[in-house]
Amino acid sequence: MLTVLATAARTIPKRYISLSTQRLPTLNMSTISAVITHDHREIEDYYKQILTAEDEDAKTRYQNQFTWELARHSLGEELVIYPLMEKVVPGGQAMAQKDRAEHQKVKEQLNLFQGMKASNPEFEPTLRALMSNLSEHIKEEEHDDLPKLEEHISREDSASVAKEFQRTKKFVPTRSHPSAPDKPPFETVVGLMTAPMDKLQDMFRKFPKD
Repeated sequence: MLTVLATAARTIPKRYISLSTQRLPTLNMSTISAVITHDHREIEDYYKQILTAEDEDAKTRYQNQFTWELARHSLGEELVIYPLMEKVVPGGQAMAQKDRAEHQKVKEQLNLFQGMKASNPEFEPTLRALMSNLSEHIKEEEHDDLPKLEEHISREDSASVAKEFQRTKKFVPTRSHPSAPDKPPFETVVGLMTAPMDKLQDMFRKFPKD
């Protein structure tokens, strides 16, 4: 398994790692809430970049970046945050179950969107519908779930979880696979099998930093 992880790490193209992680060094000792909120703002920014792009090539590049970040972020939460929520937060199992259900809907929409050409008339409507659901999920997470989680862990533990979340994102699939399991350990196993293929295909996709 370590060999698979190492291979997955090596196949991440440097040209687009920097786009998403250029501000992460300042977050390394931050809380999990700060790191997740940082991701949310980046995802929202990529969404806006798609809608305001001047041509189809730019739309495609930001489509790939949006997909890459959202897929990794969602899996990172499912593998790291939701299990912790279930463990330490009263009522955490119901919260995590609700979040996973919301993720599933977004994954299905992202799976449809990630394969669309920018010239498709349904390209922007599909993205807007996806973002409508995602925005509601983000709002609930930032206003309810994350504050409750922070109440039940120390700041040191929060910083440790933030690091684990960031590390996990390096090894998960970079595309949406809505039929995959959404809980560890099965999600972990499927993710390790799928991630190298996603990352290999990413090498042939266009990204904003290319």
